[in-house]
Amino acid sequence: MALAGALVSGAGIAQSQSAKTLDMYVIDTEGGHAVLYVSPSGESMLEDTGNPGGRDTDRIMAVLDAAGVKQIDHLILTHYHVDHVGGLAELAKRIPIKHFIDHGPTVEAREQVPGFQKMYAEMYAAARHTVVKPGDKIPFGGVDVTVVTAAGQVLKTPLPGGGQPNPACAGFTPRDESRVDPENPQSVGVVYTLGKFRTINLGDFTWNKEQELMCPSNPIGKVSVYLTSHHGIDQSGSAALVHGLAPEVAIMHNSTRKGGAIQTMQILHTSPGLEDIWQIHWAYAAGLEQNSPGLFIANIEDPAAVAAVLTNVRPPAGGPPAQAVPPPGAAPGGPPPGMPGGGFGGGGRGGHTGPAFWIKVSAHADGSFTVTNTRNNFSKTYSAR
Repeated sequence: MALAGALVSGAGIAQSQSAKTLDMYVIDTEGGHAVLYVSPSGESMLEDTGNPGGRDTDRIMAVLDAAGVKQIDHLILTHYHVDHVGGLAELAKRIPIKHFIDHGPTVEAREQVPGFQKMYAEMYAAARHTVVKPGDKIPFGGVDVTVVTAAGQVLKTPLPGGGQPNPACAGFTPRDESRVDPENPQSVGVVYTLGKFRTINLGDFTWNKEQELMCPSNPIGKVSVYLTSHHGIDQSGSAALVHGLAPEVAIMHNSTRKGGAIQTMQILHTSPGLEDIWQIHWAYAAGLEQNSPGLFIANIEDPAAVAAVLTNVRPPAGGPPAQAVPPPGAAPGGPPPGMPGGGFGGGGRGGHTGPAFWIKVSAHADGSFTVTNTRNNFSKTYSAR
């Protein structure tokens, strides 16, 4: 279906009519991905649906309820990995989804969610479906939404404020990505702009593709809020991307054991103009030195479990600075002894069993915005740059 014809919206505009902000809700899916955007007119846009198993769907529904969303006007599936699309079947049973947006069919022979492509095709056949490419616009209740990556392609025509040489490209070192899952660089990446406010979500877009997008010139310009690429793991999030975007705030949608890599944190901490890093979870990999203060972390593990990790630090000989690691006896990739959950978030494995808090951003057209940690109701307002 043609983009212009497919993106006419309206039914969801009744939601939150009095809202004057673009609201962004980063949902705890334990290292998966699900972010809700609600426009000033009340339209809803959800990016990805987290893991299968019902847990993440419950969490998404709790956020939709808190946001007053009764239907999903637009659903972007960034790519077809289980931690991004695994919750779709259950979510579609619970709330109407009016419009599906993606990069086209999967490029992987083996589906991480068996039978997903067939199920998905049946689902969008009964609604609306758009395959996007870089440069496409998605009308969204007064918010400019521009696709900047899709199907392995990147934006070539600069956005307003973009197009300048990117000094951070000088130190970029390409990597061997022969073992990277092919779907990751296919990710649909989107920039949301409301007046002077701008935020970016690139899904699991990868390190080498970031150079293709951002070098030698940066077509995007600066952003107010950067949602860390690829959950904050070090397969993404190069300085060419992060320092080029020069965000005022970064939000990491990580889990305790997925994301928060030392390299990722160091690149963030040295990004010009960055004020704060907000995290969905305290990250074991980052340890005491790199994690943000607790005020900025939505989900904190049991203190005894954190202490068990922190008191078992083994500095690698000749390697990078010591990081917190699981104590002896912990299962590889699993939680420390006596700690429930853990894991990498894929397929609903592990994770904490208590309340799942989210991080909310409320942005104004003048470029100012407020970030709120729903665990402790701590908020911080940032002025326009």
